[in-house]
Amino acid sequence: MLKEFKAFALRGNVMDLAVGVIIGAAFGTIVNSVVNDLIMPLVGIFFKADFKNLYLPLSDAVKAKMAAVPNLSLDEAKKEGPVFAYGNFITIVINFVILAFIIFLMVKGMNSLKKKEEAAPAPTPETPQDIKLLTEIRDLLKK
Repeated sequence: MLKEFKAFALRGNVMDLAVGVIIGAAFGTIVNSVVNDLIMPLVGIFFKADFKNLYLPLSDAVKAKMAAVPNLSLDEAKKEGPVFAYGNFITIVINFVILAFIIFLMVKGMNSLKKKEEAAPAPTPETPQDIKLLTEIRDLLKK
């Protein structure tokens, strides 16, 4: 069983998958940073809102705290009671759309590279010497 597992784990597809998962996780972190640190602040300026702090209070305790503190942050509101944090959801949706678009572009690029490889005709192999010699003998016998 150990030999079978070793053969399975060292097969090319499994190793490719492992590398893909590791690179994908690192890439996801980069996309998170781009969305949270670059895109969402610009969107926040455009909509005049901090998306991380957009929420609807779901309890009277949160509403009372919001009345006392006008710009109550999401973290403080969660301490008071349940909230509907739709701003964070919008950020995650934008993050997903960007990540999906980048993966689409990568797959499209890989497919175009594969098409170029398939379109290039394989060079015809040179005829071996023994076949050439037999062909010459055949032609001489015909004469």
